Amino acid sequence: MQSVLDDLVTQGAVGVLLQLRTPEAVWTGSSGVAELGGDRSVDPDGWFRAGSITKTFTAVTVLQLVGEGRLKLDEPITEWVPDVPDEITLRQLLNHTAGLHNYTDDLPDIPELVRDRFLHVDPVGWLTRAVAKPRLFEAGSSWSYSNTNYVAVGLLIEAVTGNPYEDEVRDRILEPAGLARTLLPGDDLEMPEPHAHPCLQLDGELIDMARVNASQAWAAGAIVTTAADLNTFYAKLLAGELLRPAEQAELQSVVDVDEGYSYGLGIERRVVGDHVLWGHGGGIYGYQTLSYHSGEVGLTLSCTAATAEGVKTDHLLAGLLA
Repeated sequence: MQSVLDDLVTQGAVGVLLQLRTPEAVWTGSSGVAELGGDRSVDPDGWFRAGSITKTFTAVTVLQLVGEGRLKLDEPITEWVPDVPDEITLRQLLNHTAGLHNYTDDLPDIPELVRDRFLHVDPVGWLTRAVAKPRLFEAGSSWSYSNTNYVAVGLLIEAVTGNPYEDEVRDRILEPAGLARTLLPGDDLEMPEPHAHPCLQLDGELIDMARVNASQAWAAGAIVTTAADLNTFYAKLLAGELLRPAEQAELQSVVDVDEGYSYGLGIERRVVGDHVLWGHGGGIYGYQTLSYHSGEVGLTLSCTAATAEGVKTDHLLAGLLA
């Protein structure tokens, strides 16, 4: 395990942490430094921004509402979120077959993104602008990953419950599952300590991208967490502890996308060798995270980088599970 982490640092990661769970043991480790130019090691129990892994939390929250009879997967959500065209269903938003333009394709270049990193972003504005763009395809006819879909689902959760999205995720998932080291930050710029610090360059200066306003990502990617909490979350989810059997089956009903890769309702299925893995990946502001699980085996890896491109991590799954 340690050599895999060390290799990531050699390839350009600033710091990396991992927790691997098997029936026999839990292995936790790290490599690199917590901040470029510093000498403090990465704390393997540290916090990080998990990016699109947030989508699984969002999907579970709305699937609980489906289980309560307050929503239906195969009906439109226009009644609750008028900006979403009435031929698009909740299922199509969750499994990325809605055909909506991906609003993150319109994010500014790195200098502007760095300069605006403390600003609040209104999710309604993102949705309105994305829906106004040409549709990628007729709803249900193809597949294309779109963060816009999960902004719409976040707004749906608020409209149906009358509560902030963050409160619903906390009350329905974080507290019942005992995820005391997972949070949705809202407009809070700060991250709990300890955490690693990704950096991006602006005018020759390295800017710490741990301290940002993540409202731009919101229900599609704002969550802050730890490796241990993500391993616990997915273990409980896949054991059927967070959803009723009917909604659990829907969660894991997939659209085949590519060889070895399928997408369910806010969750990915990857086939790696003899392993069928469920989980999600995420990237935001220099953080890259993988969290994938199969039976009693699960792993979460997070690394930080000093470039917008980051480092390649997808190839690691086979090695880590060997």
